[in-house]
Amino acid sequence: MARLSPADVAARIRKTDRAFAGVIKRLGSAPATRAQPVATRFGTLVRAILYQQLHGAAAAAIHGRVLAVCGDPITPAALLAAGDEVLAKCGVSGSKRRSLFDLATKTLDGTVDFATIGRRTDDEVAAILTTVLGIGPWTAQMFCLAVLGRSDVWPVGDYGVRAGWSLLHGDADMVEPRALEALGDPFRPYRSSVAWYCWRAIEEQRTSKPTT
Repeated sequence: MARLSPADVAARIRKTDRAFAGVIKRLGSAPATRAQPVATRFGTLVRAILYQQLHGAAAAAIHGRVLAVCGDPITPAALLAAGDEVLAKCGVSGSKRRSLFDLATKTLDGTVDFATIGRRTDDEVAAILTTVLGIGPWTAQMFCLAVLGRSDVWPVGDYGVRAGWSLLHGDADMVEPRALEALGDPFRPYRSSVAWYCWRAIEEQRTSKPTT
């Protein structure tokens, strides 16, 4: 099947569900999904682990310190060579250090092969990545969407997607993941773009609120 242009995807989403008409009119087309180069994939996943459960500024500072000692782009060998004590001094928590070292080890032994993972299905990618300590289904989905450039990722457990969908549809209560799974079906195979509009809708709401 021929891949639609971002503008055609936006038109299809708007036709499928008029609740998206306003945000599409304001923001235009969602960015085209493209796979990242193989050489950057390990580093992107390292960044995702470091950013888990942290505010942006704090996570960015820790990530910057890790890159300063390991190099950029970061490699599994450099991360393992830095060792536990150095990463602790960078501000990386114990659980995240264990996750990073497990990722590095499994990358080197071929359990996680970033050169071939792009040829796997989404479910296969999730099965591979979730063998790493600290990586769950959400991180695997974000990897498929942002790193592998998949066009049909539908992260129904993501707070922003749930909140954005509910906001756009004027729902008083936030939609539950199981219900959202079915609601996304009419948008296949372009649910990644639907998720993008949901995230942007929440961002718009936050930035439009007056400061006190």
